[in-house]
Amino acid sequence: MTKKQLTEETVTEELMTEPDERDTAPVSNETPETATEGVTTTDTLEDERAEGGDDPTEDTTEDTTEDDADAEAETFPREYVEKLRKEAADARVKAKRADDLAARLHTALVAATGRLADPSDLPFDDAHLEDADALNAAVDALLARKPHLASRRPVGSIGQGATSPADRVSLAGILRHNAI
Repeated sequence: MTKKQLTEETVTEELMTEPDERDTAPVSNETPETATEGVTTTDTLEDERAEGGDDPTEDTTEDTTEDDADAEAETFPREYVEKLRKEAADARVKAKRADDLAARLHTALVAATGRLADPSDLPFDDAHLEDADALNAAVDALLARKPHLASRRPVGSIGQGATSPADRVSLAGILRHNAI
């Protein structure tokens, strides 16, 4: 025989060996006597099944039938479930609308202070809706951290735009005013 035929023959012999012989061989350097406890080989599982040991497939079928019985006992009529789902959907729509209105109110309150260029720069907080002092404190804190967000509207007379008509200037009026 050639070397190639010998290797093919040994490979064939290894493949032809029964699975029980391969499965029970220790994976590490341990012998079957020194193997750690709790390690189960195929042989021991087959022995337990033959002796009437616990079969995992039997447990799942019993649990499934118990779950089915529980599910049948806890089912509700379809109309009732649909009614509950509709009520929940309506509550979600109302909550969404309330959140939107609260956000708009918050933006309006911040704009009413006139201290920020863009009222949406202050993040929404429910406490600002109920307490004006909390709103002013939040605006103060934001402007302390980021002064560039302050409103830049001039206040008072800056000498531009429409003004009230001035008195007529006369030379005689100026002389009389200085004579006093």
